[in-house]
Parts: sequence; structure tokens; C-alpha cells
Amino acid sequence: MTVADVITAVLLPAGAVFCLLGALGLLRFPDIVSRLHEVAKAQTLGLMLILVGTAVQTPLRYAPVLLLVVLFQLLTAPITSQIVGRTAYRVQALDRGALFRDELADRLARDGTPVDERPPREDADR
Repeated sequence: MTVADVITAVLLPAGAVFCLLGALGLLRFPDIVSRLHEVAKAQTLGLMLILVGTAVQTPLRYAPVLLLVVLFQLLTAPITSQIVGRTAYRVQALDRGALFRDELADRLARDGTPVDERPPREDADR
């Protein structure tokens, strides 16, 4: 067994566990903000571990492609989470009372586009 095999034997199962935990968090957590946090962190780390473990085993000319996918994931996951979170905020799909500080409301009010204060929908988390 070579060093590359040991590295792969550690990274692939660790990545799979993180992906599994991300999926369980998506099903288990009660609100959109918690779900976004779980998916953005655990899934990104899981995918990165899997891709790095795979890159160790691939021929050297193919490894940079997998590392570019890791970089792309690191750049796009936070942006996607931000967009989904803002959309959930604007359509009243999250409990604003549970927020410690509502910085987005302050910014939207400052920009002149406040969000209306209608009560949240009953089916917002489904």
C-alpha cells in the first residue's frame, strides 16, 4: 500500500461522511437558515475531500481539472447560499424573530426598498 492509497483511503470516506451529514442536516434542521448553513459547509467540505482524494489517484495531467472543480465549488457555494437566503428573507420564508440582528432589513431600508411586514406563510418551511 502506497502513501497515495492511504491518503485516498482517509479522504474518500471522510468526504462521504461529510456529504451524508450535510444531507441529514438538510432533512433534520427546522428552518431555512440552518439548512443553508449545513449544506454550504458540510457539502462543500465533503466534495472537496472526495475530489482531493480522487486527484491523488488520477494521472498528474488530470488532477488540475479536479482541483479547479474544488476552486469553483469554493467560489460558488457561498454566493448561492447568499442568494437563496436573501430570497427566503424576501418571500417571508424565515422567522425574523429568531434572528439576533436583522442587518438585511437595515440595509434594505437604507436603500429605500424595505420588505413588507406581512405575517409569514404557514407552509414556509415545506
